[in-house]
Amino acid sequence: MSEGRGRLGRLTDAVLGGARAARDKARDLRDEFRTTDEPERALVAPLLPGEEIRYVGLAPVRAPENHRAGSQLADRVNAELAEALDPRALFGLLNIVNPIAWVDAVMTPVRIAAGVLLLPGKAAVLAAGSPEAAEAEPPPGAAPREPLPLTAEQEAFRALFRLSRYRPLADQLAEIAHRRRYVFSGDLATLAGSLLLFLERYTGTPLAVTDTHLHLLRMGRRPDPEREDRRRPQVLWSVPRRRIARVDSEHGARLVRFPSTIVFDDGSWIRIVNPATRDDQARFLAAVRDLPGRRPTP
Repeated sequence: MSEGRGRLGRLTDAVLGGARAARDKARDLRDEFRTTDEPERALVAPLLPGEEIRYVGLAPVRAPENHRAGSQLADRVNAELAEALDPRALFGLLNIVNPIAWVDAVMTPVRIAAGVLLLPGKAAVLAAGSPEAAEAEPPPGAAPREPLPLTAEQEAFRALFRLSRYRPLADQLAEIAHRRRYVFSGDLATLAGSLLLFLERYTGTPLAVTDTHLHLLRMGRRPDPEREDRRRPQVLWSVPRRRIARVDSEHGARLVRFPSTIVFDDGSWIRIVNPATRDDQARFLAAVRDLPGRRPTP
C-alpha cells in the first residue's frame, strides 16, 4: 500500500513539475514577446512634424499571394492562365479598355496618396539602395534592345517601382494586378492599388498610424540590442485617416500573424498580414480604435 502511495506521489510530483516548467516557459515566451515601439517612434517623429504618432509597426507588412476568400478560385484561374500571360487577355480580365489611359489612372493615386513628386531625381532617391530587377540580357551577337520611350514622369514611375524599361508599363502593371487581385480590390488605380504597388516594390515596410494619417514606412527591422541603430526611415506612402472607411482585424492562425483588411472611401480594400506580436497588434488596434470595423475578441 505504501509503495502504491509512493508511486502516486512521484507521479503527482512529475505532473506538477511539468506544469511548473510549462508555466515558466510560457512566462519566458510572454516576456520575450513583450515589446515597445518607442525607438521607432523617436526615429519617425522628425519625418511627421505636427502629427501625433500613435503606432509604428515593428515588422514588415506582407501581402499574401491569395485572399482567404478567393484562394481556391485563384489557384484554378492561375493554373488555367499559367501558359498564357498574354497582356491582352489580362486587360480583358481586368476590364482595361485603354491601356495607355490606364497607366495614367494608376499613376494618379500614387501621385496623390504617396505625395511622391514623380520626377526622376525624387524617384532615384527613393529607389536608392535597392538594385533594379534583373532584366534578361540579349544573347551574344544579338542586336541590343532599345528601351521604350517614356515621358519624364513615366520614367520616374518606372524607376520607383523597378519596372522593366524594355516592356510596356501597362503590360507589367496588368501582371501585378492579375497576380495580386485576391489581396486587394483588383484595380491598381485606387488607394488600395497604390498601397499594393509599394508593398510589391519594397521590403521592410511597416505601417505607422498618427492622429491624422496612415503611413507606409521604409525602415527595416530593429537591430540587436548590442548593435547601433543605423536605420534611416522614409515615408513611402501616406493617406489621411478620413479616407479610411473601416479596418477589420482578426487573430491569425499562427502565434504572431494578424490579418487586417483596410477599406478606403473609394471602395477599394487591401488585406495585409502583419507578422507581429500580440503587444504590437494591441498597439495597432488602440491606434485605430476610432475607425469603424471588426476587432478580434480578447
